[in-house]
Formats: sequence, C-alpha cells, structure tokens
Amino acid sequence: MQKDIHPNYRPVVFKDMGADFAFLSQSTVATDETIEWEDGNEYPLVKLEVTSATHPFYTGKQNIMDTTGNVERFRRRYGMSPK
Repeated sequence: MQKDIHPNYRPVVFKDMGADFAFLSQSTVATDETIEWEDGNEYPLVKLEVTSATHPFYTGKQNIMDTTGNVERFRRRYGMSPK
C-alpha cells in the first residue's frame, strides 16, 4: 500500500439523537465533536437521526401522522371533491 493516501480509519461513536442509543464502530467519517465512551476513552462523535433503535422496520412501531386536516385543506383550496 502507498503511504499517506488512505483516509484515517479509526474508532468512532455513532449516537442516535432520538433515543438513548450509541455504538462504537470503525469509520473514516470526519467530525469535530467527541464523546467519552464507556471504557473511559474519548472518541469522535457522529450524531444520527435514525438507527436500528428508532427505525420502524426494526422496532415494529409505525409513527402515523394525522394529515387529514392538511388533505382536506388542500382539496378545499384547489376545488377538488373528496373521494
């Protein structure tokens, strides 16, 4: 392998901001934030919005948004009849 052409592959903590869930893995992602991990060492931190702890496919819980009012308002605004 050639020297100085590969990205820095190091341990990184990925944290789900919607749940109290974090995991330590290897990555080349660049980040300025750090966090102290369970072993007492400080690692770079990558904040995530969706992980296996919050994604409906893995949790089995579907978040259903109530959009009935929005749909009715759209239909009234553009003169569409309800179906």
